[in-house]
Amino acid sequence: MTETEFILRGEFVELCNLLKLAGIAESGGHGKTLVAAAQVRVDGVTEHRKTAKIRAGQIVECGDVRIRVMG
Repeated sequence: MTETEFILRGEFVELCNLLKLAGIAESGGHGKTLVAAAQVRVDGVTEHRKTAKIRAGQIVECGDVRIRVMG
């Protein structure tokens, strides 16, 4: 599994946008598609909310990529 860190610049980032900014999704729309297909987990739980607020300290997984969100 590939691990990467994402430095958060505000209080939170929407999940679909995080996937785009981290390079997992080609666009925010593609990120929404990944979430709708149940391919994204947040802190080990499958996330179904496309615009879930992701905050520092959380871990997002999609396929073989793990993103650690840092504050």
